[in-house]
Amino acid sequence: MADIFISYARQDEPMAERVADALRSQGYAVWRDDELPAHRAYADVIEERLKAADAVVVLWSSEAATSQWVRAEADAARAAGTLIQAAIDGTVPPMPFNQIQCADLRGWDGKSDAPGWHKLAASVTALAGSGQAELTKPRRELSVCVLPFANMSGDSEQEYFSDGISEDITTDLSKVSALAVTARNTAFTFKGQSVDVCDIARKLGVSHVLEGSVRKASGRVRITAQLIDGASGDHLWAERYDRDLTDIFAIQDEISKAIVDALKVKLLPEEKKAIENRGTTSAEAYNLYLLARQYWISGNYGDPSLDVRVIRICTRATEIDPNYARAWALMALAQADYCFDFDNPGQDCLAAAERALQIDPTIAEAHCVKARILSASGKHDEADREIERALQLDPESWDVNNQAARQAFRNRRMDDATRYFEKAASLMDSDFRSWGMLVSCYRARGDHDAVLNASKILVEKSEEALKEDPSNGSALGMIASGLALLGQKDRAREWIDRALLLDPDNTRSRYNFACALANELGEPQAALDILEPVYEKLGPGLIEHMQSDPDLDVVRDDPRFVAGVARAIKNSKARASATPATT
Repeated sequence: MADIFISYARQDEPMAERVADALRSQGYAVWRDDELPAHRAYADVIEERLKAADAVVVLWSSEAATSQWVRAEADAARAAGTLIQAAIDGTVPPMPFNQIQCADLRGWDGKSDAPGWHKLAASVTALAGSGQAELTKPRRELSVCVLPFANMSGDSEQEYFSDGISEDITTDLSKVSALAVTARNTAFTFKGQSVDVCDIARKLGVSHVLEGSVRKASGRVRITAQLIDGASGDHLWAERYDRDLTDIFAIQDEISKAIVDALKVKLLPEEKKAIENRGTTSAEAYNLYLLARQYWISGNYGDPSLDVRVIRICTRATEIDPNYARAWALMALAQADYCFDFDNPGQDCLAAAERALQIDPTIAEAHCVKARILSASGKHDEADREIERALQLDPESWDVNNQAARQAFRNRRMDDATRYFEKAASLMDSDFRSWGMLVSCYRARGDHDAVLNASKILVEKSEEALKEDPSNGSALGMIASGLALLGQKDRAREWIDRALLLDPDNTRSRYNFACALANELGEPQAALDILEPVYEKLGPGLIEHMQSDPDLDVVRDDPRFVAGVARAIKNSKARASATPATT
């Protein structure tokens, strides 16, 4: 009989009791702290039970996320490889637990057919086996981790393509109701590593692992893939595809269906249709979209040429296939950035967003663009409704969570901003920008420990980005800010000087430097000096952000800052009146 330990905040006891009862009905021995003996020390019993448990189920809520006991128990379970997580009120697990898969038990009423319960129960079975032998053995839910396919093209510039293939196969398998699929961000933490597949399966609690490679050159593509049993290490299926690039969609379909067949899973008709829907029939348009997407998520944020590049590539993709909704939506996102952050009011981001929705009403990112337009017009309630709609359509979208976070931040709803930035960071392994925003959120909430932890991760993620692009001014700026927050003031100043030398016109970097100088480095006048060239370039989005950012409260009443913001607003309005706005 396996032991299951349940960790929870006191306010969540009703849910803990419900989870315990459900697990006991499946034959497991469950322990929670209502069974503490009267004659022993609390901490001793907790430690003993944690060590003995085959699985530790942590029920995350807003209260649990701030409980030192719950965090300590979760950390012990993570170290032991016994951690299973469930969110019971939509709260994203705090760092570093937000990097690990989490079942969704919001509104769970105890029914065994709920998707969130299926996910939790499958993890319990994977770690602890079945319950009592005399009870019916619960069906083990099949689960797969798609490791990032290796780029074998001999050209690092083709990395976007192999990453895109991996992500799309992950998305395809996620549409199969009988499969649990590890999140993209978790799988990509193993990118470029020499890994033991069985060890990965054990750590992630999955039954199978898919790995492979991609070679793309001269209009041809070669993809190898193998599905491996996580317990034995045996190959259940393996195949090599060597075809024209125009066959890329057929290859992806065949891989997904081969995995389903190998696992003896029934594919429902609507799931088969969803997998086969690529959004475009053009391999060329698809390739361009993947390229634009890679620039969008990892490029030099704060440099307007990034937006121009993404817009140009997406424009070409939509010329090839005018009905490619994903390309229209990405174009709209970049146009909105170019419009509102860099004050280019002629960008018709609304038209691109509406075109995307006309083709595919379920595309969530287009609603983000509409939210930005409404927010810039001061229609914050309507903007919030657009974001809610986007979150309903795709709660796992990085763009959606990122926009939801920024909207909440600008309205000083720091708890909401924190939750969405944490979610965004968990969805994209290369997202150093969300960690920079989380630093501001944690600081505004007075959580010093979280600020330090986020600053360390910020520096690490930014350094990884610089390995890909040593001239990434945004990453340079984030490193300087992170070092300042960590108390390494001399190094921070060195990085500021280096960043200003390499990318002096990056508005985001200058903005971040100003925040660091005004706060950690204790130089508010130097902060205002850094901001001086920025006022002439700010768009309405950044002006709104500057007016609400608590990191600039130190200089908010300084006459130089007041005059600078007034100048920025005046210049922005003048440019808007001079250029017919089509947004």
